[in-house]
Amino acid sequence: MRVLVTGATGFIGRSLCAHLSKSGHTLVALSRDPARARRQIPALADAFAWNPTDGSPPIEALSNIEAIVHLAGESVAGRWNSAKRTAIRESRVLGTRHLVDGLTQLHARPKVLISASAIGYYGDRDEELLTEEASPGGDFLAQVCQEWESEAARAEGLGVRVVRLRIGIVLGPDGGALQAMLPIFRVGLGGPLGSGQQWWSWIHRDDVVGAILHALENHKINGPINVTAPQPVRQREFARILGSVLKRPAFLPAPAFALRTVLGEFSQELLSSKRVIPQRLQATDYRFRFSDLDSALAEILQR
Repeated sequence: MRVLVTGATGFIGRSLCAHLSKSGHTLVALSRDPARARRQIPALADAFAWNPTDGSPPIEALSNIEAIVHLAGESVAGRWNSAKRTAIRESRVLGTRHLVDGLTQLHARPKVLISASAIGYYGDRDEELLTEEASPGGDFLAQVCQEWESEAARAEGLGVRVVRLRIGIVLGPDGGALQAMLPIFRVGLGGPLGSGQQWWSWIHRDDVVGAILHALENHKINGPINVTAPQPVRQREFARILGSVLKRPAFLPAPAFALRTVLGEFSQELLSSKRVIPQRLQATDYRFRFSDLDSALAEILQR
């Protein structure tokens, strides 16, 4: 297929493009910096300039596209202030709105839009087991995710199959959650965050890519899918396993009040509990490469 990717140079996008290219797909990217995208991803057939908050992509970028994977969005990591919250929301909600608006200009539209979302959709849910049927939360990220998904779902009215990826905590060797955690754990200063009792729903980056390829190829998949490993763990256990793989102690807690002081509102994302199960991936026979955290971290850290 001829596949258009937004966020192609990001943590997930780079790996996805490599796998799509190996599978024989033709790749087109939308990027704020097309020249940089071409340098970083030599497999690209073409790259077009697009700022998601400014308006629809150029029509020539969308022409003859059979599938779109929409990953673009401002990182949620870091201290949230008014400007950061605005960037988080607009890059996702306005960006997706503008992308779908662009599809209305086409006579021949793509068969499928696979649009990123996040397990932030569910908010803080304590011990509740969360499938795709669970109700949304009410905090800032939950509201952003609801609006984000709503904008993507508009493409269904244009005859496009829409898949909404509710992605968990993504683990990989060159970015994502581990990038911030590893320096602390490698010097033996890691440990639980807050009480450590909160559930973390993680996933290896290879399985994020695998889930996207699965959704591209399986025409029966539509709507929301939880992109998380089938075995979520409590944060305390996550810290213990990470320390064990690194052969470092991992018992020094980071108190909740200290996290709130340093990270502000973003700290709630680290302290909240989301026990998410990939029910629809499992029901459609997706085979996880890494279903348990021990093997996932071992593969990443022993490369």
